Amino acid sequence: MSASHEPARPDDAPRGRLTVLAGPTAVGKGTIVTELRRRYPDLWVSVSATTRPPRAGEVDGVHYRFVDPDTFTRMVAEGQLLEWAVVHGRHRYGTLRGPVDDVLATGRPALLEIDLQGARQVRAAMPEARFVFLAPPSWEELQRRLVGRGTETPAERERRLLTARAELAAAEEFDHVVVNDDVARATDELVSLMGAAREVG
Repeated sequence: MSASHEPARPDDAPRGRLTVLAGPTAVGKGTIVTELRRRYPDLWVSVSATTRPPRAGEVDGVHYRFVDPDTFTRMVAEGQLLEWAVVHGRHRYGTLRGPVDDVLATGRPALLEIDLQGARQVRAAMPEARFVFLAPPSWEELQRRLVGRGTETPAERERRLLTARAELAAAEEFDHVVVNDDVARATDELVSLMGAAREVG
């Protein structure tokens, strides 16, 4: 990127801090992020690239950047992704590196909502980031939420539940665990961890 496109920032100004939010499928990561953005519209949240087709109501560039498999493969080969993974054995998801670096260079906080595999890659690349695991109140509640979503076939639900069991066991790898027993309360806790009220609000 040329100097004319670099975000303006004094040389001694601190970089923003990256917060990584991960957790098992259907735990409510998207719901928490939606609430966080409602409260703090200026908070920068990464939009993941994915080879998954859009679900009803999803908008390209807002919910995800929907790309074809060949484009995703090129992104990987060119080093454009901070992290990427094959999720549930099917579709690929990834975080574009450039937009993350750009917003952190301005001193603003940034948030990534990604899966466990991606969080591990980001920890290797940016260990200074803050890692937050979003957990369900119970395994039974996670199952209820996944079935209630109605967006997956029974076979896909089984795949996701198998993945979720392994993901729950990884909570100890994270700096903080937030239990999503109530959206407003869990969002409050995430805001506190991020310092979003000070840095954005």
